[in-house]
Amino acid sequence: MKKKYKAMVLSCIDPRFQTPVYNFLKKKNLSGKYSSFTIAGAAVGVTHIKFKKWHSAFLDNLSTSIKLHGINRLIVVNHEDCGAIKIAEGKKKFKEEQIHKLSFHKLKKIVKKKFPKLKLEFHIMKLS
Repeated sequence: MKKKYKAMVLSCIDPRFQTPVYNFLKKKNLSGKYSSFTIAGAAVGVTHIKFKKWHSAFLDNLSTSIKLHGINRLIVVNHEDCGAIKIAEGKKKFKEEQIHKLSFHKLKKIVKKKFPKLKLEFHIMKLS
């Protein structure tokens, strides 16, 4: 019988946040119960036009994880001081929190259209 995983976690590649994300998921009792997709910027990386080539890779992976692991929830963990936002926005002035929230909004719209039964959680992790 296949092991049923509870969630897929979308998080960033930033080394400063690997341990905090792991500890966050451990507190949620998800150790060994989630699929992981790690990409620069997390939700920013899979929604911002600057990273358009990455979008389908995430959606294909999410679809595969649903089929293989029976996940029912997507947990998205973005973080403060995001280098991907700096790359995406270039020299334009921006408010980081607004970019995170916009990426969450875009991702929610895309995921709910393709996977309407999937539950969604969005988090912005602090540096501290």
